[in-house]
Order: sequence, then C-alpha cells, then structure tokens
Amino acid sequence: MPMHDAETHAVAAPAAASPEFSARPMRRTFSAKEKLRILNLTDQAAGTGEIGAILDCEGLYSFTLCDWRRQRDAGAYDALTPVRRGPKAADVNPLAAEVALLQRNNADLTRRLARERASWTSKKKAALLGLTPDGGGL
Repeated sequence: MPMHDAETHAVAAPAAASPEFSARPMRRTFSAKEKLRILNLTDQAAGTGEIGAILDCEGLYSFTLCDWRRQRDAGAYDALTPVRRGPKAADVNPLAAEVALLQRNNADLTRRLARERASWTSKKKAALLGLTPDGGGL
C-alpha cells in the first residue's frame, strides 16, 4: 500500500490564551441589591426544593447564602454591601472648626496677657525705684 500525503497529520499550534481570562483572578462581589434578589428567590423556592438549582445557577455555596440570611435577619442591610479593605476615613467632628477658632483666640489672649503683665512689672519696678514715666529720676 502506498503512503499518501493525506494520511500525514500536521499538529496545529497551541491556541493563544483566551482573552476572557485575566492573568489575575478577581474575587466575585455582589451588590446589596443582588444579594437581596438572590435571597428573595431562595425564600420563594424554599418549599419547592429548587434552592440548589438557584445556587448552581448563581455559582454560590450554601454557606454564603446562610451568611447573607443571617445578616439580613439581623437587620444589617449595610452589612450586605461589600466592605472596602484598608484604613477607614476618619469621621469629621462637627465641632472641630469651632474648637480651632477658640484655641486661636485663647492663644491670642494669652499673648496679650503676657505683654500686659510685663508692662505692669516694669511700671512697678519704675515706681519702686522712684522713676517717673516722663523719664525723670529722684
């Protein structure tokens, strides 16, 4: 049997990486609205036994659903929103501007009082020495 060229198989080059996959996997996050939607779906399906199908469709695990239910039942609607990592912004004290103004006024009054005390001290010394304010002496 003669060997035909059609029987030889060429190996294709490997396909390039799919553009759908990123180099670094990202953690999936859900908004509070999405979480509440999924919770409502699972609550409606509680008697029908379709919760597993909903979890499969959404790509969730049952423990995640339990966490979300616990948060919702505790009334922590804000707890359903994703938490930003890192340092938290400090709350602005509404009285901070007033405190700063009072501190500046206090410092100004303290400086003026020190000047007045120095002036009184020099006048007392002049009086004790018998000096008059017009420059005259004893």
